[in-house]
Amino acid sequence: MNPRAKKAKPLDGFKLEVEFTNGEIRRFDVTPLLSYPVYQPLKEKAYFQRVFVSQGIVQWPNEVDISPDLLYLDSQQVA
Repeated sequence: MNPRAKKAKPLDGFKLEVEFTNGEIRRFDVTPLLSYPVYQPLKEKAYFQRVFVSQGIVQWPNEVDISPDLLYLDSQQVA
């Protein structure tokens, strides 16, 4: 089982900086997800900025979320 998100910070270019429960900080590019209808609201910058973490899952107020496993496996570790 992959670690879960602890904190999420929105970055420019539809990227997230996520701190995981194992202490790693990783960057995830949300751009590829924006073509799916459920993620369309995230194209609005102000809405994208409203990201939060609940129970280890990165979410937005409309209950859109990103799987913790996808988030971890498809992200790049920050040096």
